[in-house]
Amino acid sequence: MRGFKRTLMMIGMALVLALGSGAVGAQDRYMEQRLEARPSGGAMVADALIGRPLLVVATLGGTAVFLVSLPFTALGGNVDAAAETLIRTPAEATFRRCLGCSVSKRADEL
Repeated sequence: MRGFKRTLMMIGMALVLALGSGAVGAQDRYMEQRLEARPSGGAMVADALIGRPLLVVATLGGTAVFLVSLPFTALGGNVDAAAETLIRTPAEATFRRCLGCSVSKRADEL
């Protein structure tokens, strides 16, 4: 009987340790997500000085390409897809993304 109690106690301790380490892992993942959501100062400066001006150029260039290709995309029936790729995607990355963040939120995610 003593052996059974001891085995049961060891199994209980192993379960407590396993569940505790899972909680620590979940907390680590949560902290990584918080740190990832908060960009560093260097990332903000680089984004403001380099990233955003390049994205403005990409938005303007995409708009120009879209307007030139508009007759052909209208004939093909994919105006929405072309506008999404050439105008909306770079514009959202330029104007809706937080400074220094790597991912922009779509209008339907807000």
